[in-house]
Amino acid sequence: MSRKHTRIAAAVIAAGLALAGCGAGGGGGSGKAAGSVNRLEIMAPADPGGGWDQTARSMQASITGADLVKNVQVSNVGGAGGTVGLKKLANERSETFLMVTGLVMVGAVETNGSDVRMEDTTPIARLTAEDEVVVVPAGSPFKTVADLLAAVKEKGTGVRFTGGSAGGTDHILAAMLIKSAGLTPDKLNYVPYSGGGESLAALLGNQVDVGISGVGEYREQVKAGKLRALATSGSKVHEDLKAPTLAEQGVELINWRGVVAPKNLAPEAKDKLVKLVTDMRASQQWKDEVAKKGWTDTFLSGTEFEVFLKEEISRVQPILTELGLVKK
Repeated sequence: MSRKHTRIAAAVIAAGLALAGCGAGGGGGSGKAAGSVNRLEIMAPADPGGGWDQTARSMQASITGADLVKNVQVSNVGGAGGTVGLKKLANERSETFLMVTGLVMVGAVETNGSDVRMEDTTPIARLTAEDEVVVVPAGSPFKTVADLLAAVKEKGTGVRFTGGSAGGTDHILAAMLIKSAGLTPDKLNYVPYSGGGESLAALLGNQVDVGISGVGEYREQVKAGKLRALATSGSKVHEDLKAPTLAEQGVELINWRGVVAPKNLAPEAKDKLVKLVTDMRASQQWKDEVAKKGWTDTFLSGTEFEVFLKEEISRVQPILTELGLVKK
């Protein structure tokens, strides 16, 4: 596949991030006007340790820290790229319930053939975007992405990749890397995990050769010298990771995360949740969390997020098909 086509595939997924500037206009005010939400539950549709779990717990800390809601509970429902949690959300009747979601789930719905889809939710807000990072264990012979791709050309599926669930952002980026080297998707040996903690354990235990995940999930292990970062997937260089971007391979991909609520939510209940999340986003507590995790603020709320989500759903399926992750 040519560099041009690889860039097109990545750009299509990340295109909605260009809306971030106009979304900021929807972020108004702060304060306790959202206090009519007395109790909030946030579901991370993955096991502890991954990006969705980090997002849910950062929201919990920010909302309680800003005194927007006193009682905020976080639950974890892992499995199948978040589609197990998505099915649970479909049966949820609470009007003060949020589920973290993102590009990973959009892809997982397609690859898993889930009977509950993203369209079966109430979009509340897109929150952040995060670059992906490609890492190897510290003792790996791979010093660069070129080394890695040369090994895949030689050994094919003998090189084991890991990351989040099948069809998610990590899997998509692995497939894009393979295709950037002129290889077909059948050369990719990808071992999916439902949580960042599991993929990290597999890497540190040398059960796999390469890991792909959000920068925030592997950053501390890279800084501690247990993992080596080969490259990041966004346009900016992360100085603390001492790794180039994947621009050399013509690859760029950014993972976004947001929150949705159960379908058929009453308009006034939706408005309360949108206001609550908007107030959270304006709080210093949330700004500190975003900075600490290395996330990028890409806030869109309510109708703007709903439009963006529909566009993402319509774009992701053909990309996954092109990468061989969804059958035609």
